[in-house]
Amino acid sequence: AVSPARASSRRGAPAPRASAASAASVGAADGAPSQKYYSGMEGKALNADQKQFPSMAEVLSKIPKHCFVKDTFRSMMYAIVSTALTVGCGVLAYLYLPLQMAYLPAWIAYAFVAGTCSTGCWVVAHECGHGAFSDNKTVQDTVGYILHSLLLVPYFSWQRSHAVHHSRTNHVLEGETHVPARVNTKDSDIVFKLRDLLGEGPFTALNLAGVFLLGWPIYLLTGASGGPVRGATNHFNPNAGATGKHALFPGKWAKKVWQSDIGCVAVVASLIYWAMSAGPMTVAALYLGPYLVCNFWLVLYTWLQHTDVDVPHFEGDDWNLVKGAFMTIDRPYGKVLDFLHHKIGSTHVAHHINHTIPHYHAREATDAIAKAYPDLYLYDPTPIATATWRVGSKCIAVYKRGNEWVFTDQRVNKEHDDGAEVAVA
Repeated sequence: AVSPARASSRRGAPAPRASAASAASVGAADGAPSQKYYSGMEGKALNADQKQFPSMAEVLSKIPKHCFVKDTFRSMMYAIVSTALTVGCGVLAYLYLPLQMAYLPAWIAYAFVAGTCSTGCWVVAHECGHGAFSDNKTVQDTVGYILHSLLLVPYFSWQRSHAVHHSRTNHVLEGETHVPARVNTKDSDIVFKLRDLLGEGPFTALNLAGVFLLGWPIYLLTGASGGPVRGATNHFNPNAGATGKHALFPGKWAKKVWQSDIGCVAVVASLIYWAMSAGPMTVAALYLGPYLVCNFWLVLYTWLQHTDVDVPHFEGDDWNLVKGAFMTIDRPYGKVLDFLHHKIGSTHVAHHINHTIPHYHAREATDAIAKAYPDLYLYDPTPIATATWRVGSKCIAVYKRGNEWVFTDQRVNKEHDDGAEVAVA
């Protein structure tokens, strides 16, 4: 359940606790948000300006040196295992599941299992894009390009946008992916109106369904939830959109976008040929279902890694690389998902401290970081389903309170929003 809410002042000083029910219903008469929902982290990330953040060099010095060593053979074995599990699911379904409505529950189960396995392939390709797979760049990019293309991800395009995400984590203006809407903007006003029209429960269900089903392809095609300084972007065409003041694919990256398209076009062409030969239902059952499940997992991970009711965003001089990295959240996904997805959700803080750490060293690196910086390391023990519902219902927009941009599920009058006049640079 949602943690008890706290009444808070404009500067974020907590007041006595109130029940979650009263927090949901009580608002301030003058338009300022009077209640604050807390996650299982109990507001640990808030009031960051009162904390002493180390330098990146200091943090890295706490991590054992062997955690940065990449083993190409070991990385390749993980890639092979994830691929074999995914292909194996497909072969078994093709051989033993008839394409009949009576078997629809079995096909849904197949989509979930195969899509969950294929997410492991996605994570391996993600490591390739970060340089965490191998010291051999040719091997690394070849593996990453093939795996991401098979999942219709433009490898170099996403490598670039994801690098921007890492370089501006939890920056409210310059971040990339899952950058929250700001209150008193057109985007947040639309969401608030929809929530008021539907009610919190139906709105949350619709919000989650839309994000998980359409969020990933819409981001690739339009840059939705990307930082406002880059505006609309397109991962398949560097010249499309580009409405922001800063290009997402500058210089050599424009050419790499087109190179990425070759792999995706080849896969789409293969799927069309397959559909013409075996029928569109075969392709939908064997490929599309798992593809959608894979998209669900990657959106879930990226959303929950940097978003919760008491994890702030920053801008200007209030943001820095280390502070942004420590706004990353580790969560309990369980042994099965940690195995299949290479611990991407449970060791993500270490990944943001240094993205070249291979996943098979990430747990040790995480433990070292948590031990060295217990007041900064973020771990939320909330069950994933509960955390997801909380984020989908409460993290509607951010307003500026002091030096932090904090989430709210209420409208905020401009006189109570310290960021009301902040312009996109």
